[in-house]
Amino acid sequence: MKKLVTTFKLFALAMVLSLTSCQNESTEVLQDNATKKESISDLKKELSPAQTLSNNVQIQLEESKKNLEQYLKNDLQMTGINVLGTLSTERGIAISQNLISSKDTYVAFGNITDPNSVKVGKIGSFNSGEELSAAQKGLTDVIAQEVKMNTDVLEITWNHKGEQFTSLCFYNKDGIIWDNVLGGLVMMDRGSNVETSTDTQAKVVSKWFKEWWTAKWLWGSKRGEAGYKITIYYNGSTVSNTDVSDWGNISLGKAKSESKVIKRTGAYGQCRYALGLCTPTGSLSFNSSNFSVSFSGLGSNIVSNGTKSLYP
Repeated sequence: MKKLVTTFKLFALAMVLSLTSCQNESTEVLQDNATKKESISDLKKELSPAQTLSNNVQIQLEESKKNLEQYLKNDLQMTGINVLGTLSTERGIAISQNLISSKDTYVAFGNITDPNSVKVGKIGSFNSGEELSAAQKGLTDVIAQEVKMNTDVLEITWNHKGEQFTSLCFYNKDGIIWDNVLGGLVMMDRGSNVETSTDTQAKVVSKWFKEWWTAKWLWGSKRGEAGYKITIYYNGSTVSNTDVSDWGNISLGKAKSESKVIKRTGAYGQCRYALGLCTPTGSLSFNSSNFSVSFSGLGSNIVSNGTKSLYP
């Protein structure tokens, strides 16, 4: 009798495992089917007719095309634009989120002024597991936060080294809101400036040095900036005090900035700085033990960690 009960328990356990496996497989099939059913055709059903492109959007598209041609030559070309319509339902917004974050959707990232940094391909080919989920969440968050009812949608056709693909571009009368290619790529600039106070009557003279990294949209307007400024106060060749400040900000992305004074008086002033900017599919973290910012995930980014000394 005991053997019969044990056998029955084993049979019941096998049935539970079998049912659980079937349920998991069914869930995966349902998810796959749901993904397959959502397409551009489904999105079009949730759109009302759109007005003609505003002058602002036309200029942004033309300037982006020029900058891509200047820096990437024929490697990445914008070959067609098709206005789809205006988002008129909440389901349309939900479909948009799924379409731009699907593992088969195309993304681009990198600094186009440095062609070797530019990557283009399906998001699933760059990431897997947690990194893929984080990148997808970054894209869906952009749509959730920035794309509302009555946002317009157009489809851009691209040619990347002979491979054709399309991207969804969301915009309004003021300009482009988001596109996985136009928003994923950036143009980076670096600048610096030094200035000494001109008050010759002052007992203590000040001098400052400022350095910054600027991210621009592909059409040329400023998207974000990270930088630091160190100031020394001195009399003759002796520094009596040192200050430092930092800043970091970016539109549709993430920024971090940290700084601290490590030598305040004496022959010179010195500071440490840790700066970072990235697009929404990536992440930035600050390590206080070694005073540095690091980047992880997928996306365009600039990270700069260092020390700056300033002499009278």
